[in-house]
Amino acid sequence: MQIFFTFYGLTLLKKDLDDVKISQLGNPAMPIPMLNLIQMLPGMESMATMMMKQKMKDKGVASLEELRSLCQEAGVKQIACQMTVDLFDFKREDFIDGIEFGGAATFFEFAGEADVSLFI
Repeated sequence: MQIFFTFYGLTLLKKDLDDVKISQLGNPAMPIPMLNLIQMLPGMESMATMMMKQKMKDKGVASLEELRSLCQEAGVKQIACQMTVDLFDFKREDFIDGIEFGGAATFFEFAGEADVSLFI
């Protein structure tokens, strides 16, 4: 199994997951209903992130760190989009060990033959 991470999905591969935020703005599927005007207020993204982490903990759902570690232990190949890494001025040392870097051609190489493709 292989997962290709690009744009904002790249934050899931960084060593420091503090950059990962949950935003309700423009996300009608969020289980915590809130008016768009309230969602734009400073601090609401941090509050939504905290609430989601707490909800995951209360329901016994593994954290992002745990899920990422489980993927690595299971041998899931995680590929960071090199173009987006360059675009956002990220450094390779910002990312966890064990991932690979590749371009869109790398994604198309395995996605064309896969039953399921994950493009995060």
